[in-house]
Amino acid sequence: MKRCGWAGNDYDYIKYHDEEWGKEVHNDQSLFELLILEGFQAGLSWITILKKRKAFQEAFDYFDIVKVANYDQYKIDELLANKGIVRNRLKIKNAIKAANLVLEIQKEYGSLDQYLWSYVEFQPIINHYESTKDLPVESELSKRLSGDLYKRGFRFVGSVICYSFMQAVGMINDHEEGCHFKYK
Repeated sequence: MKRCGWAGNDYDYIKYHDEEWGKEVHNDQSLFELLILEGFQAGLSWITILKKRKAFQEAFDYFDIVKVANYDQYKIDELLANKGIVRNRLKIKNAIKAANLVLEIQKEYGSLDQYLWSYVEFQPIINHYESTKDLPVESELSKRLSGDLYKRGFRFVGSVICYSFMQAVGMINDHEEGCHFKYK
């Protein structure tokens, strides 16, 4: 079975590639989780986050938006002591702030899904790249999304992070040509 070159031989990457990456996500909680995890990945490798994902899910109440929005200092201290996750105070506080901002987006747009997917007119963009080395790391679209999120108060949402996020949730399908999962 042919996969995108970036999946390599690591079990976690292969599983992520085969089961998640590029598949459409429309659940607000799942979208929030991936947005937060992409932010935690800033300055690190994605494999680091994937290997800690279960611990992140447990630590952040499975990314229940309302629960995360209401975290207090006690919970922040608990997260900072959790060796299973990336213990970065700024990123943890950002996750809490982001949850509150997502609640505002849900009021304005009805859902995080509606807000995000409006950027691609509710249809995934299907690119046609021959190999991983041809993939861009950002686009005009990711710059627009990044800029709007930043204006709303989000952090750790640069255009590269936004592009990776859009790939992850299927807004942009960058599976390589010939990849078994290109159109699934």
